[in-house]
Amino acid sequence: MQLFEATTILSVRLGDKVAIGGDGQVTLGNTVVKSQANKIRKLYNGKVIVGFAGSAADSFALMERFEAKLEQYQGNVLKSAHELAKDWRTDKMLRRLESLLTVVDSKFSLLISGNGDVIEPDDGIIGIGSGGSYAIAAAKALTRHSDLPPKTVVEEALKISADICIYTNNNIRVEEIA
Repeated sequence: MQLFEATTILSVRLGDKVAIGGDGQVTLGNTVVKSQANKIRKLYNGKVIVGFAGSAADSFALMERFEAKLEQYQGNVLKSAHELAKDWRTDKMLRRLESLLTVVDSKFSLLISGNGDVIEPDDGIIGIGSGGSYAIAAAKALTRHSDLPPKTVVEEALKISADICIYTNNNIRVEEIA
């Protein structure tokens, strides 16, 4: 059985602005099977944006649970993330889900994993998926040596990642919260 390789998601927070974006490529083995997938979603009336990497079905199941946590905790992203990570780590069925989530709102940029991790990076940059490391490196260089806004940094870093990572393409979608 061939494995799906799919995604580069990048989030950049600079000051009070944050942007998150993703490419559109999904590959099965060494074949592109979709080039315009949407791997970021707005939740909680557009106040929260989630990007995902990993199994699409697992990611959607986790996003639904996260959205339920947001409703339960009245939009408190940090509490919702901690509760999701706790459930994900301890629940027998959820524990098998293979995905990573990047969650941003006006205050927080978080990486949530099935290991129970809720990580807020020191520099406001999060990259996940096949090309995540390339996108992080590009974003760090761009933020250190330019005054570009987060949305532009995300777009340009994802383009650089697409030039390097065979599992990333240039069909880029970016959303921002100001």
